[in-house]
Amino acid sequence: MLSTSGRIPNHVGIIMDGNGRWAELRGLPRIEGHRRGVERSKEVIEISAELGLKALTLYVFSTENWRRPSSEVTTLMRLLELYLKRELCGLIKNNIVFKTIGEVWRLPDYVQGIIRDAEEKTSLNTGMTLVTALSYSGRNEILRAVKKLLFSGVKPEELTEEMFSSYLDTAGLPAPDLIIRTSGEMRISNFLLWQAAYSEFYFTDSLWPDFSKEEFLLAIQDYQRRDRRFGAVAVKADAP
Repeated sequence: MLSTSGRIPNHVGIIMDGNGRWAELRGLPRIEGHRRGVERSKEVIEISAELGLKALTLYVFSTENWRRPSSEVTTLMRLLELYLKRELCGLIKNNIVFKTIGEVWRLPDYVQGIIRDAEEKTSLNTGMTLVTALSYSGRNEILRAVKKLLFSGVKPEELTEEMFSSYLDTAGLPAPDLIIRTSGEMRISNFLLWQAAYSEFYFTDSLWPDFSKEEFLLAIQDYQRRDRRFGAVAVKADAP
């Protein structure tokens, strides 16, 4: 059972994997898995806001995903369009800030327009920040941050970890306390490489369309049992 007195992570990142396999196992087109995955995302967003998370980052579309068949990429973009159009009022009503990270300029123009509209209309909200990683990869993000630093003229001796973080796409957001990956794969897949330095990880065999609210709460419960020392050692009180 989730401890209401236990710590709730400030920021959870999710690598949502397994949509295609979920559909194939049922003899369905891959797009059906993606549609079911969108519905699962909606449920996880709702429970995250209810728990009081400050940020939830969903790995929606990686830079590597551009290599998929063009028909599948087009369908994924349409699903994103439909989700944002359908859920924007709910995001505003539930005080959720919408933010996108990654090379957004690579997305179709109509998707970019919808993203800008959603970000603008939720910008004054004060609740959880919902981050969608689109055309995103951690290495690419770090490389872009380095280029911005070089262009800004920052001197090497002036550079700190905090300053570097301010040039990343996630500037202003807390580092992820917990990263969840579905589908049984146990790798980070180029997701939030800098930010995940001290993240806790939760891996599950569940394919993303089967990842329920209940299992999300189990992941939070598992996180609450972790002893996070950030490279230090536990400090024990001196014996009397």
